[in-house]
Amino acid sequence: MSKKIGCGGVFYREFTTLSVVHTHYLMLGMVFFLMLVLLENSFHFIDNKVLKYLLLYHIGLNLTVVMLVIRGVVQVLSLDALIAVLFGIAHLILGISMVLVLISIRNCIKDSF
Repeated sequence: MSKKIGCGGVFYREFTTLSVVHTHYLMLGMVFFLMLVLLENSFHFIDNKVLKYLLLYHIGLNLTVVMLVIRGVVQVLSLDALIAVLFGIAHLILGISMVLVLISIRNCIKDSF
């Protein structure tokens, strides 16, 4: 009995440290923006400044996911040097942009009351 295993399945099985990529991308990419939609509907906080923060967020998110994949491959292959620095920078961008968006939401909520 032969099983057909796709390239992604083989890759995932060999590089099990990459299992966090999907959950990070789902939570930070979809759930975060679904919450923003709900908040925007109530408080109308998105303006040009917040759009710049969201662009920065997208850059940080995608860079983080790329670095998760690269770091996972590097860890399995035991080559873990410069990757930690790049991974840290990606997380820093993501964190700063998230804080800026949350501050904008807080300011808008404060102004509406």
